[in-house]
Amino acid sequence: MTIKVLKDVIERAETWPDEAQAELAAIALEIDASVRGGGYHATREELAGIDRGLIAAREGRFATDVEVEAVLAKHRRR
Repeated sequence: MTIKVLKDVIERAETWPDEAQAELAAIALEIDASVRGGGYHATREELAGIDRGLIAAREGRFATDVEVEAVLAKHRRR
């Protein structure tokens, strides 16, 4: 991939909704950390989500197969 392609994508991303821009930034930071040899450091929000998931697991609260499939279907590329 060339620098021009990256610059074009970044320029287009400036018009994206905030949520999409935040997702792109998070992915880019993760790639940057791996390229630089550093480890990934979860954000406070991510750590809080992990904690919620661990509590739910301890309580035996898991998604059903139907619920999982519904989420996957929602996010699949068409």
